[in-house]
Amino acid sequence: MDTRKVLSGLCYFSIFFAGILFPLVVMLASGDDVTKSHAKKAFLSHVIPLIPVPLLIFAIFSDINTINNEAIPVFTLVTAGIIVLVTLIVTIWNVIKGVKALTME
Repeated sequence: MDTRKVLSGLCYFSIFFAGILFPLVVMLASGDDVTKSHAKKAFLSHVIPLIPVPLLIFAIFSDINTINNEAIPVFTLVTAGIIVLVTLIVTIWNVIKGVKALTME
């Protein structure tokens, strides 16, 4: 198997083992334009699930009174659900793109 294919695929699969770090290192260290392109795409897809995290932190602090009153913290639960859904979608997308990168011509 070609080194380009392996590195490109590993950039996407690194969502399971190295997160943001592996695509960033490959993006900075690789001299191949195709591998750099895949590393950039993988890096951006690894960052996407982190975008709603500040919203979750805000939701937790805004629902503190609700939690103290033993009511259901709806804002926090909806935000956490959105984060789980986005993470699941991004993970599936990375697996698909990783397989495509390994089988590219």
